[in-house]
Amino acid sequence: MERADALTTIQQSRAGRRQAMRRIRSRRSPAVPLLALGWAGAGAVLWLWWRNTPAVPLTGAEWLVGAGRMTGLLAGYAIALTILQMARVPALERRVGSDRVARWHAMTGRYALCLTIAHVVLIVYGYAAQADLGVIAQSVSIVTDYPSMIEATVGTLLLLFVGFVSAGAVRRRMRYETWYYLHLLTYGAVYLAFWHQLATGSEFADDAAARTAWYGLYVTVGALLLWFRVLTPVRLNLRHRMRVESVVREAPGVVSVLIRGRRLHRLGAEAGQFFRWRFLTGGLRWTANPYSLSAPPRPDLLRITVKAVGGHSAALAGLRPGTRVWAEGPYGALTAARRSRGKVLLLAGGAGITPLRALFETLPAAPGDLTLLYRARTPEELALRGELEAIADARGARLLYVVNKPDGSRASITTKTLRRLLPDIARHDVYLCGPPGLAEEWYAALCEAGVPGRRIHYESFEF
Repeated sequence: MERADALTTIQQSRAGRRQAMRRIRSRRSPAVPLLALGWAGAGAVLWLWWRNTPAVPLTGAEWLVGAGRMTGLLAGYAIALTILQMARVPALERRVGSDRVARWHAMTGRYALCLTIAHVVLIVYGYAAQADLGVIAQSVSIVTDYPSMIEATVGTLLLLFVGFVSAGAVRRRMRYETWYYLHLLTYGAVYLAFWHQLATGSEFADDAAARTAWYGLYVTVGALLLWFRVLTPVRLNLRHRMRVESVVREAPGVVSVLIRGRRLHRLGAEAGQFFRWRFLTGGLRWTANPYSLSAPPRPDLLRITVKAVGGHSAALAGLRPGTRVWAEGPYGALTAARRSRGKVLLLAGGAGITPLRALFETLPAAPGDLTLLYRARTPEELALRGELEAIADARGARLLYVVNKPDGSRASITTKTLRRLLPDIARHDVYLCGPPGLAEEWYAALCEAGVPGRRIHYESFEF
């Protein structure tokens, strides 16, 4: 498809614009109540230990065993939360934000791993002290004599392995696809370790209510995982049957992929959101990568715009029309619902223009109240430039470019720059999308310019 034809097709998305231009109703993020609920659950777990502990431990060995029981219960609870945060529950992904949920998942996973290690060490040393045995002999006795302990040992070793490959220094040296599939071993580890909790946990042995609650926790988490990670994507793709319509070159190393399907308006996607895309061809079918919509969704067409920064993104330029597409989503909270003020600044860097271009077209705003500031190294790298200028003219919006100087020196967006371009910057909502280092630099500049952190909206796709 030629560039002019693609532009006409995308900008005729009246259904997508009607959906996105509905009245703004700002929603508060439920992050704080959810965090409070999570910590309340940890308190309930500690209460379970206290309820089933007849007396406060007195000897050193009893203290070790008591601490081992507490850390074991907390580890089991943290593992359940870790799996829940992997389930891609829409209420979390769209209201809290996929990037924040991913950070919660990483943090909770570290807690779970540390608590599991502490549980093993404390229990082994405590039992060894009580039985007057060596640590190695006690470890062998626990694994061979206690019910479900062989499975629990294998599960623990798998958890340690997943924790090792997820450490930043190791993860950065691995291909995303390798890390992703190794990370799935977490499910097997949790399954193997779960039965040990009920078989040997004194809190559950004689307490039917505690066993029921624990089963309820894990069954609920497992059901959410099955529904949203397996059944929902299968239903979505059988229903909408998406295929590649065409691939359009936008700038050096940047292409747009137009994807056609059936009844796509029923996906409920909004400008600013993303899907995880799997293209069923060649070496792309085994990887699902997140790419944002670069135009408002329409009933029969979606579009993503991607910069080649890795093997997967670079391969999209070679997609052939008709290639089947497997998608999961929509995800993300970088939508109009985050807005709380009349004036809005969209701040884009490089490939970060993708979701902001869709918002630039659809965010309700009076003439002069909407500004897009687009940073790129050279004018040639300003992707979607023609579309942005057409939108700005049609809406009476401001479109500003920041590119490097002719001699190649870097042009920065600083607090001074922001105040010069927008003297009332402190009264704006800001949607921010760009490379991680640049986004952190801009976030600091915006805060220094007087924009409260609660009105700076951004998401990161870093894994």
